[in-house]
Amino acid sequence: MASIDIAVPAPAAVVPPALADRPLLTWLDGATGERVDLTAAQLGGWAARSAGLLRDGCGLTPGSRVAVLLPPHWRTTAVLLGAWAVGLEVSFRPRATAGLPVLEPGGDRPYDAVLVTPERLDDWLEDVPDGLHRYLVGTGPEPLDDVPAGWLDWSVEVLRHGAAPMDRPLLHATDPASPDGTTYDEWGRVAQAVAEQLDLRVGDRLLVDVAEHDQPLNWLLAPLSAGASVVLCANLDPAAREAVAAAEQVTRVL
Repeated sequence: MASIDIAVPAPAAVVPPALADRPLLTWLDGATGERVDLTAAQLGGWAARSAGLLRDGCGLTPGSRVAVLLPPHWRTTAVLLGAWAVGLEVSFRPRATAGLPVLEPGGDRPYDAVLVTPERLDDWLEDVPDGLHRYLVGTGPEPLDDVPAGWLDWSVEVLRHGAAPMDRPLLHATDPASPDGTTYDEWGRVAQAVAEQLDLRVGDRLLVDVAEHDQPLNWLLAPLSAGASVVLCANLDPAAREAVAAAEQVTRVL
């Protein structure tokens, strides 16, 4: 059951004591200068609020399906960990032909919620069925200025809900974590294998250029499984990569 903690906000289970008070996740935007540092406890708090929004705000229960069509970002981390914490089946598979996420076939069970960035909303308006819980997730520091009818701003709504309990009484390693049937335990094992391939060790600090890597397995689950912290960089100037790595005390680069 230990590998199940890779995919849920249980900081004590995945973070070495030496990292407890240091940033587990750092978000840097080279274009705007925005910086967000989150310790394990802070990230767990955001994830718990996201879990509360999905569970209490949307009425989703273990086995409900949610499409997380978001790029690497600190808010994406909160959404994914929150969704897995309440036992949801999460789809985030990239669309190979366009480099965008795709709503995977749900078989006889449709999706219950979808989360997408405003920049990609037009790509999905025709693909998102009516009746779903719909959230726009901005990647900037401020609430969104224009939210279309039928959609809600995640950054606003998530603060209206309390944190969902993280005791996970109904969550089991054999439960599916994605619509294709991949279980929590299987995701955990794959994450550990990826961490080994990347040679990630306890205490490592991983630099990720989000323009080059959008698979959560690589930029989120694998580092967590190894007890490493992550520096997510948007709009990263290649000429500044080494300086950023040195300033952030990076030990590995994805």
